[in-house]
Amino acid sequence: ELRYAHLADRAARFAAHLRADGLTAGDRVGVFLPNALEYVPGLLGIWQAGGVAVPLNYLFPDAALRHAIVDSGVTHLVTSAADANRLEGLLAGEKITLLTTGPDGSFDRALVRREPSHDVVPRRDDDDALIMYTSGSTGVPKGVRQTHRNTMAQVEAVIEVYDLGAEDHALLPMPLFHVGGLQLGTLPILMRGGQVTYMARWDAVAWIALAQRLRPTYGGLISTMLIDVGNRTADAPVLLDSFRVLMFGGSRTPSAPIARLTAGTRGAPRGMHGPTPQSGAAAPPPLGVPRRDGSTGLPLGQIVQVRVVPPTGGPDIAAGEDGFGELWVRGDAVTPGYWNRPDADEEKWSEGWFRTGDLVSRDADGYLYYVDRIDDMIVTGGENVFPQMVEEHLAGCPDLAEVAVIGTAHERWVEQVTAVVVPVRPGVTADDVAAWCAANPNLAGILRPRRIEVVDALPRTGSGKLNRPELRKQFR
Repeated sequence: ELRYAHLADRAARFAAHLRADGLTAGDRVGVFLPNALEYVPGLLGIWQAGGVAVPLNYLFPDAALRHAIVDSGVTHLVTSAADANRLEGLLAGEKITLLTTGPDGSFDRALVRREPSHDVVPRRDDDDALIMYTSGSTGVPKGVRQTHRNTMAQVEAVIEVYDLGAEDHALLPMPLFHVGGLQLGTLPILMRGGQVTYMARWDAVAWIALAQRLRPTYGGLISTMLIDVGNRTADAPVLLDSFRVLMFGGSRTPSAPIARLTAGTRGAPRGMHGPTPQSGAAAPPPLGVPRRDGSTGLPLGQIVQVRVVPPTGGPDIAAGEDGFGELWVRGDAVTPGYWNRPDADEEKWSEGWFRTGDLVSRDADGYLYYVDRIDDMIVTGGENVFPQMVEEHLAGCPDLAEVAVIGTAHERWVEQVTAVVVPVRPGVTADDVAAWCAANPNLAGILRPRRIEVVDALPRTGSGKLNRPELRKQFR
């Protein structure tokens, strides 16, 4: 447990240490930790000292982790004593000061030795506050720049849209190196004087027990986590009625686990769209209205503008019009660009608009509906098939715990719909799944998987999302 006075004191002591150790405004400081009580005072201390925080993905493999650390140019790196040897080996030859947490660690010793700083090194709205590295499933991780205005615009909007107050208590298994754990979960609650409870590692059974015992009002789950909870509550809903808001996102989530959790939380689950370049929630569903099945929500007009641009060109798709297009965004919450990647900036930006790569549709009221990633679309026999559409129906098979759909080569159809599935028990075969698909009218014609592969687990990126590129490598 850490109280506000202690939090502020530790942050001010860390700021004093960084400045005494030569940190200047704009220097980067990395944090490589699981969710831990040292994380937040570390971040606040970096900002108080005028630095740029680099929350590093704790699940990155060695090559991706080294790239993110070296690419960001951090001068200091906060980590645990248990991870220090790994980092020293990875960073041999690099001039980076490691600060280790724990009773005998250099991070904690520095806080004891230093008097708290009473000054804040001023930074402007358009100065970088964070560099957050994507999981890099399509190559090396890219650093997404987030300015102080990006971060505070997002925090203020979340407080407003969810009506957060000092009485709110957040239960957060989402990691602090994600926008979900930091900008959507932690910072809004702390700005309002509420309480945050962290989980250091994901465990669905432990999360359910904590939610029932602590009775949090606010929280969030990555889609994979929500599926885990849904699978464990398939027989009967678990009562989690303390939640006012339970965010979920990261990828599209099948309806079945959402329905199970909704039954136990009395409507609290709130899907949303808002990846790292948008600092988090760009289009959440508003409170006080029924959730629209399949919708991510309404764009937060106070911090982001949106366009839905047909991938084949032509006029933007307006609210209520048929069809789908790529979501383009701009506004206070949108990144000014990538760190050290002018090539990525050129690819992702068009006349001041950030091209998200997400295909969406819009209903007459302006609600957005996620369709798929623009580069995940399967073209089979000249027809477009979106993996998420097939996954939505295939997830209803009672024999399956998880499903993923990709396109693989076919000599006649060019691409075929291929389902990679994780069964709920041993003995489930591809023929069993194929028979279930054949009896499901929603999986007829081009939507029916022509190839089915049964696996023990699906590959995930460092952020817990489905790693489709890796699946495509495994099943060519």
